[in-house]
Amino acid sequence: MFNVGDMAVYPAHGVGKIESIEQRQVGSRTQSFYVMKILDSSMVIMIPTESCKNVGLRNIISAKDVGKVYDILNEKDVAIEHQPWNQRYREYMEKIKTGSVYEIASVLRDLFLLREDKDLSFGERKMMDTAKNLLVKEIALAHELNETQVERDIERIFS
Repeated sequence: MFNVGDMAVYPAHGVGKIESIEQRQVGSRTQSFYVMKILDSSMVIMIPTESCKNVGLRNIISAKDVGKVYDILNEKDVAIEHQPWNQRYREYMEKIKTGSVYEIASVLRDLFLLREDKDLSFGERKMMDTAKNLLVKEIALAHELNETQVERDIERIFS
């Protein structure tokens, strides 16, 4: 599915580069692993090649799909359910963990909209930063743009 040098997205960690494909002995059998270095944190993750779809490893979105992300971010007529912050936090974390760029965009949009009505908790602010960073990195790579420009474009949507 992936080759050395490919960029991919690992849910909740973000965009990384496949550094190598290695064989390792696990129990009584030899398994193949993608060795992926996450761009933001330099964390190295080993992902079994045979279960990469199960864990959500995916290709970066295409340039044409970036428009769908911006459409989600631009939706302003969204009803945000009134619930305790910790329940909302768990719900949004589950969306981020899916690795879906569209779910992450909806979390970012909802948190920006929620921020207009009330102060966000520390956890919500941190989650907002996480969602924004995940989106910025992927959109910048998909569109071959500077991350600073993408971040400005997102901030402009909500200003």
